Amino acid sequence: MIKKCILGLICCAWGIFSVQAQTISVHDPVMIQEEGTYYLFCTGRGIAVWSSKDMENWERESSVFSEAPRWAKEVVPDFRNHIWAPDISYHNGQYYLYYSVSSFAKNTSAIGVATNTTLDTNSPDFEWKDHGIVIESVPGRDMWNAIDPNIITDENGENWMSFGSFWSGLKLVKLSDDLLSVENGPDDWHTIARRERSFELDERNPGDAALEAPFIFKKDNYYYLFVSFDLCCRGERSTYKMVVGRSEKLQGPYLDKTGMSMYNGGGTLVLEGNEDWYGVGHNAAYTFENKDYLIFHGYDAQQNARPRLFIREISWDKEGWPMVSID
Repeated sequence: MIKKCILGLICCAWGIFSVQAQTISVHDPVMIQEEGTYYLFCTGRGIAVWSSKDMENWERESSVFSEAPRWAKEVVPDFRNHIWAPDISYHNGQYYLYYSVSSFAKNTSAIGVATNTTLDTNSPDFEWKDHGIVIESVPGRDMWNAIDPNIITDENGENWMSFGSFWSGLKLVKLSDDLLSVENGPDDWHTIARRERSFELDERNPGDAALEAPFIFKKDNYYYLFVSFDLCCRGERSTYKMVVGRSEKLQGPYLDKTGMSMYNGGGTLVLEGNEDWYGVGHNAAYTFENKDYLIFHGYDAQQNARPRLFIREISWDKEGWPMVSID
């Protein structure tokens, strides 16, 4: 069902490898592997889907939703089935696809979820079942934004969802056992990252504390929280960049290389754009075939700032911090 994407090369730099491959135009990519096939979900009409055997050559699949979920127009009256920032994971014998329905630059938003027992469209068992709203944010009521979900399972087997954009920061909330709802109310949530504003917070204005797209990746003894800072989706004016912090506990605090908490605006730079690629960000991180990858989108300066998919192998420095090259 949902998400945004971009692709690239595999060359040697600091022990980081990249691969020259077909470029596809996507936003907010996420990926999963099933029986030798990689499936990429990204932002688009009905949630765009791509498949590949090698993470280089991609084929477009049918969108998750041919028609908008019925409940979506109740949340966003002008909704046109353009679904944002999905997240895909596997639990309890089925795939869970979380996705965002929202009005741009508002916290009129909701995160929904759909399930499927297989991602193979040729299987007789292939069918997406929508379960509706997991969580919803309402302007004037909530100081957080229900978009950009990411699911992580902790060392006790419990499932959590991080999400959020602007307003009062990025949140972490425990999910119910069936993963279809959140377990507790906002008073029991964890704020895992936020930035200071230059003016007083207004529930109807996200302000200038731009951060979003949390993605938590477990590596050895740490949980790594990747976050996108600054502004997306503006072509050559995009200022998106990816930062990271880490914690031995899922709930945080997440600290950057200097020891500054991401709750207080910290974040160590992972990657930013350059003269060839604008606004790289909204990443996901995975381990496939014993290699760690960062997947994200960026805008091609040579192709009218068209969004592209990037897949880059992550290397780790001697202190355990991720390193990624855009080239």
